[in-house]
Amino acid sequence: MPESSHMGETVPPVPSAEAAADAVDVTALLERGRTLATPVLRKAVDRLAPPMDTVAAYHFGWIDAEGNPADGDGGKAVRPALAVLSAQAAGAAAEVGVPGAVAVELVHNFSLLHDDLMDGDEQRRHRDTVWKVHGPAQAILVGDALFALANEVLLEIASVDAGRATRRLTTATRALIDGQAQDISYEHRERVSVEECLEMEGNKTGALLACASSIGAVLGGADDATADALEKYGYHLGLAFQAVDDLLGIWGDPESTGKQTWSDLRQRKKSLPVVAALAAGGPASERLGELLAADAKNNDFDNFSEAEFAVRAALIEEAGGREWTAEEARRQHKVALEALDTVQMPASVRAQFAALADFVVVRKR
Repeated sequence: MPESSHMGETVPPVPSAEAAADAVDVTALLERGRTLATPVLRKAVDRLAPPMDTVAAYHFGWIDAEGNPADGDGGKAVRPALAVLSAQAAGAAAEVGVPGAVAVELVHNFSLLHDDLMDGDEQRRHRDTVWKVHGPAQAILVGDALFALANEVLLEIASVDAGRATRRLTTATRALIDGQAQDISYEHRERVSVEECLEMEGNKTGALLACASSIGAVLGGADDATADALEKYGYHLGLAFQAVDDLLGIWGDPESTGKQTWSDLRQRKKSLPVVAALAAGGPASERLGELLAADAKNNDFDNFSEAEFAVRAALIEEAGGREWTAEEARRQHKVALEALDTVQMPASVRAQFAALADFVVVRKR
């Protein structure tokens, strides 16, 4: 597959599963999810005791570090969009999926707060992270509180379907935590297999996107077979999403991603491009393995120059890790769309699922 080496370019455009998807306004679709979910999300966060309510508001971009109102970047809002869309897939109104959208968003942000602290990330969405501004203790406490709120928001519906949705959310959350634990442990290993990496990314990213893609349908009364098919779509979409994230983690433009250049290499992450390159064999793969093994024992690693990280990125690309990961994103995109074939839904809703899948694979941040 042809692949540009210019920073910021990741996966070439993929063909839509249906021609109708080309006509979908993805920006409007994402904005709808954000608009429906945000008021309920704010109301939930307002329940937190001070100063956790303020810390959470900062994290979501609603206020700045001094407490002044802000219009920060709240993220892509893919998960809320999927949650309200999945309600429509079950024949319910989009609004039925809002509690699910909010619950998933709360869990997602619980994980971001903790991940930023564990990874030592000082920037998210072009701003200092919560632990950097408010300290590690607040990052941990607010993350915990958001997870508790997620379950409250669902269980307050007080229906059998709410219980089913909560069960799926808690299962997805446990998988997400498993994935984070795997990710951290892999940073201290010289070698990780492609299969192990895909399992980790399926847990860390796929599980929650799978839940987002089905939770609205569950709240709308969908049967388990429908919910399972939508989960499969979301799971493979999550793998495609993470593959693109892995490409951006090495070659993404900092102006777009809000993170440092070569951010995943700086953290010694065993992301898909890295593990694929190491598994490929050949001179570039062997040289990369030697460098990474030496890096693991180098006490001066944090002071590496841009040129040293650029060398490692070039070796990953030469060994085929970049191209393989881009192709894997396209493959997972295809599997995600095929999972929708067993679900009866309006053609317009199917086209929106396809358009969101396309967006995930061609994004630059």
